[in-house]
Amino acid sequence: MGKLQSKFRKRSDIYRSSQGQKEDCALDSQVVQYEPAHQGSINTVVSLSPEACVSGGSDQAVVVYDWTQGRVCQSFQGHTREITKVVCYPGTTWLFSASRDKTVLMWDLNQGYEPIQEFSGHELVVNGIAVSPDGRKLCSGSRDNWMCLWDIESAKCEQRHNISRNLVTHVCWIAGSSSIAQTSEDKTIRIWDSRAWQVTNTFPAKQYIQTHCDVSPNGHYLVSSSNGFGGQGCEATLWDLRQPGCKVVEYRGHLQTTACCVFLPSTTGGSPLVATSSHDGSVKIWDQNTAACLGTLSLDGAGPLVSLAPSDPVNVICATFNSGLHHLQLGQGSPQPQGSGAASGGMDIRVVARF
Repeated sequence: MGKLQSKFRKRSDIYRSSQGQKEDCALDSQVVQYEPAHQGSINTVVSLSPEACVSGGSDQAVVVYDWTQGRVCQSFQGHTREITKVVCYPGTTWLFSASRDKTVLMWDLNQGYEPIQEFSGHELVVNGIAVSPDGRKLCSGSRDNWMCLWDIESAKCEQRHNISRNLVTHVCWIAGSSSIAQTSEDKTIRIWDSRAWQVTNTFPAKQYIQTHCDVSPNGHYLVSSSNGFGGQGCEATLWDLRQPGCKVVEYRGHLQTTACCVFLPSTTGGSPLVATSSHDGSVKIWDQNTAACLGTLSLDGAGPLVSLAPSDPVNVICATFNSGLHHLQLGQGSPQPQGSGAASGGMDIRVVARF
């Protein structure tokens, strides 16, 4: 691929608020069915802006979707196998996608429909990608046991490290630092120093495969999720990154693999919250500190719920294996609309749109 041509562009220049045109789905008595974002299962979704998300799945497409208006904004085709992860670099028009075709592609919303960079070198499916806070480096992790660090400008691999049995499942950059957190099928969580490209900490191994991780906005905590079945495993775990390997609490209640765990944006004066989604078809909201389950939404027939993308403290996009993307709203005490699944607990979680 050619040398990176574009510089940072603010996303606010592209996706502006459409107040006055936005349908107030939360007040509808039925779930709104919008134009589908994908054909087939969806593996990953992230928030792009207050109005848009980016997703990827079995149709090999990277889709930018305006969920306030129910329409596809852009769709990018370049991978030859299904997409496993997508990442946005905050404040810019840059997108990154990882795939079973062993590559990572970089896209620019202002540069047409062709990838502007290709990061090639892994030998198996790439399951984790993360961008450094300064936008200069890309980290990728694969089932081939390699963790790689790339220069985004040149697309050259600057650092590589192979650890036996380290089948990477997810990576995320720790806010305000040069460190990267990584989960693995060998049941461990590793913290990498991106400068020396060495593991600085390895957390105590869990009972089951660690499927996903997320870092709190202040960089103090990490939450990881666990594989499992029949209620064994299936938990998410909160770790204190200031005391590496220190387990704070566990969030237990899912009956099958917990596929995704994320910190929710905080409301003023509110308790910090964690959201999880599971192969058992449910989304749960937890009090971060006490591990109390505040609410559960079950999406019957949606299949495994594989990814969550919080947009703000109220709106969350959920990716499902069988029925596309779901726009969830969190609230207190309002009635549950028909057809949106069963919710329980003190927090109201409801589906207001599918796409």
